[in-house]
Amino acid sequence: MFEYATLKVLWWGVVLLLVTGFAIMDGFDLGVGALLPFLGRTDSERRVLLNSIGPHWEGNQVWFITAGGAVFAAWPLVYATAFSGFYFAMILVLWSLFFRPVGFDYRSKLENPLWRSSWDWGLFVGGALPPLVFGVAFGNLFEGIGFRFSPELHSSFEGHFLDLFTPFTLLSGVIALVMTLLHGSTYVILRTEGALKTRAIRAAGMFGILLGGLFPLAGGVLFRSVPGYRILSGDDPGGLPNPLGKTVVRAAGGWMDNFREHPGLWLIPALIYFGILLVFWSIRVRRPLTGFVGSALSTVGVIGTGATSLFPFVLPSSLDPSSSLTVWDCTSSRLTLMLMFWAALILTPIVILYTGWCYRIMRGPVTEDAIQKDSHSLY
Repeated sequence: MFEYATLKVLWWGVVLLLVTGFAIMDGFDLGVGALLPFLGRTDSERRVLLNSIGPHWEGNQVWFITAGGAVFAAWPLVYATAFSGFYFAMILVLWSLFFRPVGFDYRSKLENPLWRSSWDWGLFVGGALPPLVFGVAFGNLFEGIGFRFSPELHSSFEGHFLDLFTPFTLLSGVIALVMTLLHGSTYVILRTEGALKTRAIRAAGMFGILLGGLFPLAGGVLFRSVPGYRILSGDDPGGLPNPLGKTVVRAAGGWMDNFREHPGLWLIPALIYFGILLVFWSIRVRRPLTGFVGSALSTVGVIGTGATSLFPFVLPSSLDPSSSLTVWDCTSSRLTLMLMFWAALILTPIVILYTGWCYRIMRGPVTEDAIQKDSHSLY
């Protein structure tokens, strides 16, 4: 039905869609968790925040699990190599995520203020640390990962955990965190009322300005200080995967090649500012749903810009550029990609319909009065 080269591009798009879906769907509940100690001044307000995301956060993580599964099945070499490079970072994310299920379930079981405050900060860690680490990891793709392949295609990682932190990768982490906080703020505006909503409006304005300023700063650092990668020969889009069958060099400004060759792609980073303007406009005209859509569009713009700049590279190697993994040489067989295509075609609409139904049932603002009336059964 599809040529091998077409399937490779198709699955690059599917993985990008799943990662972006995770950043949008799980991003707002991570953002609310990170904002919990700051937006909620009283215990009732913090419970309002928790119950605004309580029915959805577990379902949202389906995007995270599905994205990981898709990378494993479609790009097995990337999965194996990336986990060697980001092993400690992934462990850090998993430990921080442990605070979420336990915190949601046990925080409001006891009246003790110290108990509840401790879990509030635990949920803050579980909400702020993952986007920060994911952003640092994403930034490292531009710097290159310290791995190489042997002639027998055994990958070896020769870097250290601290090598992952450079000024550019830390800036990428901050941008990912600010993007998540903006999305969480617009969700709080959508689902709350009164003083809580007023504080969320101020937070959304602040994070919108921060995101709009930090993104071009990161672009300038990337263009001037981080050399890109260029394929000189040997990467056949329709050929069998062979990571050592190409020649790659590092080149100043190489990450801007796709934008130079296809000027229409500048619409993708423009989406970030269109989304931020939507957030400010929605606050002015009191249309919170439009603001939430605006922050989601900003997320699409940030991730889409990075992915477009990297294409066709998926995992560049800083030790041996020719060992870099690209869309053309890191994929599974054509049969595997085809079977996954049919599975995704059938199951994805079901997941989207079910998710949409859940949000429709749980729509509307969460109030302190509702929390007080149903204090023992809610979070």
